[in-house]
Amino acid sequence: MRKRTAILFAVLVALSLNAGLSAAPRGTPAEAKAMLQKAVGHYKSAGRQQALADFTAGKPLFRDRELYVVCVDSSHQIVADGGFPSVVGTSADALKDADGKPIGKALWDAASKQPEGSIRYPMLNPVTNKPEHKTTFYQKVAGDLLCGVGAYSAE
Repeated sequence: MRKRTAILFAVLVALSLNAGLSAAPRGTPAEAKAMLQKAVGHYKSAGRQQALADFTAGKPLFRDRELYVVCVDSSHQIVADGGFPSVVGTSADALKDADGKPIGKALWDAASKQPEGSIRYPMLNPVTNKPEHKTTFYQKVAGDLLCGVGAYSAE
């Protein structure tokens, strides 16, 4: 009987710990900006090929909750995506926000005016599976490449 009680207790503790982890707060705009700066630094130190591979692999510095690094080249091709690796090699313009506007075009239009900044648009949050506003902070890391990290907001 004691063994059964001990097993039940262990299961309950594990379930409560797991529930606590899944209820972790969402990523903040400040955390998104900080992740982007780490990504830009990594790109400069590790080089294009290694950095893009690390971003897509979702290495811990470049993926946290719903925060992840995405990079798009000047032809609007997604060359790294730590949140949705299966979209690497596809057009960022095929990805549309909740209003039907192409995200790649929005990023490059903004970057052509300002090499570092942010855009805001409605998007499906992969963690909550609900449409929310997302602010993507971006920076051009090379003449033909920009990277960004977005933070969702429930408002």
